[in-house]
Amino acid sequence: MTEPTASAPFSEADHVFMDHALRLGRRGLGLTFPNPAVGCVLVKDGIVVGRGVTQPGGRPHGETTAIAHAGAAARGATAYVTLEPCSHYGRTAPCSDALARAGIVRVVCAIGDPDPRVHGRGFTMLKAYGIAVETGLGAAEAALDHRGHFNRVRLGRPLVQLKMALSADGLVAGEGGRPVQISGPRASCEVHLMRAMADAIMVGIGTVLADDPMLTCRLPGMADRSPIRIVLDPRLRTPVDARLVATARQVPTWIIGAVDAAPEAERWLRSAGAEVMRVGRTPNGDLDLSEALRLVATRGITRVLAETGPTLAKALIGADLADEIVLVRSPVALGAGLAAFDRPLPGRFRLAQALPSGPDMIEIYR
Repeated sequence: MTEPTASAPFSEADHVFMDHALRLGRRGLGLTFPNPAVGCVLVKDGIVVGRGVTQPGGRPHGETTAIAHAGAAARGATAYVTLEPCSHYGRTAPCSDALARAGIVRVVCAIGDPDPRVHGRGFTMLKAYGIAVETGLGAAEAALDHRGHFNRVRLGRPLVQLKMALSADGLVAGEGGRPVQISGPRASCEVHLMRAMADAIMVGIGTVLADDPMLTCRLPGMADRSPIRIVLDPRLRTPVDARLVATARQVPTWIIGAVDAAPEAERWLRSAGAEVMRVGRTPNGDLDLSEALRLVATRGITRVLAETGPTLAKALIGADLADEIVLVRSPVALGAGLAAFDRPLPGRFRLAQALPSGPDMIEIYR
């Protein structure tokens, strides 16, 4: 997307407070769907008087949370907010109204909201109240943070982050597809943090049958940040005694099968606590990934972490459904096994970051 230019010169303090708001907003990633995770900081006379982030489930919004935190001190303050304040009535009144009622005199906003219910109306409403509005500060960072929301609004599907762990010789498993621990403990912690910031984690049936994974966030104190678990399973072969199904009443598990999958398998999975959905097949007989992603978007999902093997990775990349590729590269070679890719990444992907994590390297392509 084309980032807006700043609408006014910003002071060093403006940059500091917007950075604070952006950091607050990131705390809500994975918790606030179907709404975006918006951070807001209220500042008066150079002092932070209120701060907030969109709360779990999407309500209340970051702005109203910050106003409640500030109380009467909000009057005369500047609001630094990471996304255009809403202007429509839903379950609550618009945040633009709330900011005006609280006595906010200036709003510094990182980026506009493409949601057609907002899309500039929030800024117009604020200006009509006599509030000074300045935009564009932190726009690039906010665009990254809100990609899931933007994707759902513009494309009708969530952001898809594709993650794979690779050995030094480009392998993802041992001989015969045998599961092998490739990344080290520090990189594994980074992956669990990615899980905590996702609305859902997605795998193919091959991963379930080979690894019997849990797909939860196992960082200390963050078990409640485990995302919804999605299995792409055309023929509904997920065993009812798989750990994903056995724990489906504790951590939601969605299994997406094809329209022609056996109804008996669906009944068994549903009786065990999993939710079963169905989508069509592509002309070559594969599960329609685009339809599957649009389906979960209708359920509010905005950010999907796909922890995939080569088959699903190739399908997502080939269908132009992967927005970001995260490769955790180990310095240790396996010597023989299952290769991650049979060809280079498409040229539309560019290396955005390379971050050391213990002995491993995490590469992020966008």
